[in-house]
Amino acid sequence: MSQDRLILAIDQGTTSSRAIVFDESGSIRAVAQQEFPQHFPNDGWVEHDPEDIWDSTLEVCRAALSKVNIEKVVSVGITNQRETTVVWDRATGKAIYNAIVWQDRRTAAICAGLRDAGHSETVTERSGLLLDPYFSGTKAAWILDNVEGARAKAEAGELAFGTIDSFLLWRLTGGQVHATDATNASRTNLYNIHTAQWDPKLLEIFNVPEAILPTVQDCASDFGQTEASLFGRSLPIGGIAGDQQAAAIGQCCFEPGMIKSTYGTGCFVILNTGEKAVRSNNRLLTTVGYRLDGKTTYAIEGAIFVAGAAVQWLRDGLGLIKSASETEDLVKSTDGNHGVYLVPAFTGLGAPYWDPDARGAIFGLTRDTGPKEFVRAALESVCYQTFDLFEAMAEDGVRPKALRVDGGMVSNDWVTQYLSDILNIEVDRPVITETTALGAAYLAGLQAGIFESLEDIASKWGCERSFLPNMEDSDRNRLTANWRDAVSRIRKN
Repeated sequence: MSQDRLILAIDQGTTSSRAIVFDESGSIRAVAQQEFPQHFPNDGWVEHDPEDIWDSTLEVCRAALSKVNIEKVVSVGITNQRETTVVWDRATGKAIYNAIVWQDRRTAAICAGLRDAGHSETVTERSGLLLDPYFSGTKAAWILDNVEGARAKAEAGELAFGTIDSFLLWRLTGGQVHATDATNASRTNLYNIHTAQWDPKLLEIFNVPEAILPTVQDCASDFGQTEASLFGRSLPIGGIAGDQQAAAIGQCCFEPGMIKSTYGTGCFVILNTGEKAVRSNNRLLTTVGYRLDGKTTYAIEGAIFVAGAAVQWLRDGLGLIKSASETEDLVKSTDGNHGVYLVPAFTGLGAPYWDPDARGAIFGLTRDTGPKEFVRAALESVCYQTFDLFEAMAEDGVRPKALRVDGGMVSNDWVTQYLSDILNIEVDRPVITETTALGAAYLAGLQAGIFESLEDIASKWGCERSFLPNMEDSDRNRLTANWRDAVSRIRKN
């Protein structure tokens, strides 16, 4: 077998676009990254300009490919910020409105109306999700109802809906392919995770016409070819998965009971439940882990809206730090949290609370409180929010023995150790922490025949460091009780 084949992974995230070229061993050969603007037109609204997403994606792909021999690239994988919604004109390829980002809460009233109309159980039973502005269904309907003439065009089949993977796929293939994969479809509120099809009843509830929907394919599949003019030659697109499922694949969580948590802009915990779609009694989500060869593997997921975004807020909003890398030294110079707790509900609270109207707050401020305490409170909040998810899983009868972590925040040893202390379990950090992009590469590699099976991929996972809990139970109980008190103070419902 040749060892020279390469895979381009496109990792289109919430605050930046990245392209990473991997080789057959899963090692990184080239990386390029570019941030792009965030738009906040109203309280709780978050938008992206789809052209910024496209331009930044194109630039990072070209930059990464320029560092390797493009003739050796045999497949492209795409992973993306999930739930973020775009509606575009099929004739022009141009979006009719900005992308509405997964964090956006503008459709909270629509969701409340659907709940009042008695649709909650139908939505959860079929989609595995809750009625929440987080998901794509109400976002798509909002665009159709708020852009003049959009609904008529949609009914006539002149518009296309998609999450970011579909929008990029459309652009990469020159408008030849309008498709998505089962993981992204499962985040829309419109897809029946049991029948593996767009659900007519859900489309009726959310008032989204079937004519605008993409075709749903396996995660490793033939998604067409890139236009030759984009990169100098045409490249086959062989894998797509939403970012959190891609991270679970990159972490090789292929057996039921295996669990990973990704710390990017938000934090997302995914637990593999195998062939069974397990229904949570504690407001966790039932979702598609991946679909390969027509067979669905399910997962339970807990979503936290603000993780790394809290550090970005410290940097950009408050100006307390110049870069995220400063936080580890700052927090190591503290001797406790001094009773300061940040609840970073900047765009509402995710699992297990699902409170879109909650807003962030900081408690316990004194005259001695300074930048170090703010930084520590922000980092601790991520661990406490993960604790909430694990408590919800425990109430559902699931108690993982070890957690695989990834994402930018876990390069901070203090955060990873504190996470182990608060969760009271072993936390394993892999050799390659770019697991989201790696998962997309693994899927593209499966399609291209570079990897023979999931077992072949699993053999490549390596642990860089394990963190073991080193905190007294009494301290853990006191800290988490204070956290829950802080959360209770900002709850709206």
